[in-house]
Amino acid sequence: MNVNIIDLKQRYLEERDDILNIIDKTLTSGSLVMTPEINDFEKDICKFVNSKNCSTLNSGTDALMMALWAMGIKEGDEVITSPISFVATIGAIIHVKAKPVFVDVDDDLNINTKLIEEKITSKTKVIMPVHWTGRICNMNKILDLAKKYNLKVIEDAAQAMGSFYNNKHGGTFGDIGIFSAHPLKNFNAIGDSGFLVSDNKDYIEKINVFKNHGLISRDNVEIFGVNSRMDTINSQILKYRLTKLENIINRRRNNVELYRKYLNIKELKIPECKKEEYNSFVMFIVQAENRDQLQKYLKENDIESLIYYSKPLHLHKAYKDKFGNDSFLPKSELLTSKVLALPIHQHLTEEQILHVCEKIKSFYN
Repeated sequence: MNVNIIDLKQRYLEERDDILNIIDKTLTSGSLVMTPEINDFEKDICKFVNSKNCSTLNSGTDALMMALWAMGIKEGDEVITSPISFVATIGAIIHVKAKPVFVDVDDDLNINTKLIEEKITSKTKVIMPVHWTGRICNMNKILDLAKKYNLKVIEDAAQAMGSFYNNKHGGTFGDIGIFSAHPLKNFNAIGDSGFLVSDNKDYIEKINVFKNHGLISRDNVEIFGVNSRMDTINSQILKYRLTKLENIINRRRNNVELYRKYLNIKELKIPECKKEEYNSFVMFIVQAENRDQLQKYLKENDIESLIYYSKPLHLHKAYKDKFGNDSFLPKSELLTSKVLALPIHQHLTEEQILHVCEKIKSFYN
């Protein structure tokens, strides 16, 4: 039995008629960028996450850079963040010429908020928590520290669309929240797309100018910006898919419960869900003993799995070449040797999940 980690083809086949209608309608209109339809989609996002403002962009990576730029982060500034994330998190910091400062993670793979304060210096300007795999960080503690030291908070919620903590959506706790709609996310475009939200209208207005070459009118350049606009086709596909997101998340959460039911073994740690958490499970990450051998065994049995990620960000060559090798983050280094993403997508059957569980148990037996 073949089990894929994600099935983009099946999703397209389910939605094919609707997607093709959206594309046809948009192309027939002749309006492909900077259209009122994009503004309507931004309003839908605001309503879904309960934020006052939204700006659509061409990727979650650009959303991170735009957030830092809007806050005036520059060379000599420091941004506190997690070492377990996609490289875009620190890439954005470096591209505005600031320095990423890592804080080790807790057992849940999110930043350990008890360790943040000792990393705050006179150069610290932003705390950038990463809601890893859709699990919301301890934002109450982070906001308390931000208030105490007069810091800004940018939430990297690239993996947290549809995730809540105490009924508040991830990405809406801090000053700005950024999201990715990359094809591998559960809320996904048909290419690269992203957006950010904020209750601060000034940030959004700055970003809206900067993402459109710095133009405030056709013939008036206010600043030298970039082209980071989301196109109309992707905005309308995302608008359509937003109506389906709740159902998709429910199906994924049901799949997690099947794993809990069938895979209660000591060699595998399944992430717990506290009652105040509502995780959208963009990925399902377990901590596995003998991880590499398990992954090889699953592959031999036609079960796809992925490692997110094989090492924390401070161990990458590009980081060490620029900032040295003096970071000591033992929990991050330990847990990245165990993490493994198992199939969780909404097209899986219970039979497929049971098959995955049986193969994992047979490996450890």
